Amino acid sequence: VALIGRDCSTQRRFQKIFEEGPPTIAAKEDFREAEKAAQRLAMSVGYRGAGTVEYLYKPEGKGFYFLELNPRLQVEHPVTEGITGV
Repeated sequence: VALIGRDCSTQRRFQKIFEEGPPTIAAKEDFREAEKAAQRLAMSVGYRGAGTVEYLYKPEGKGFYFLELNPRLQVEHPVTEGITGV
């Protein structure tokens, strides 16, 4: 299950300044494709549980590129919980 995305674009010295969700920079179709890719990745490695898949998004070309899979809850996870009610 993919719950929702978060936009962490605003950073300083590689640290997130704030996070928002759902992301507004990505078209809904592009974002849905990223969610599906995250689900396929988790299934392909047999991962079960909460985690975060991170992508870089390129709005000009409407592409997203895998960055990392964090097989744990991150400090930002309350943003997801607050939006989805999970």
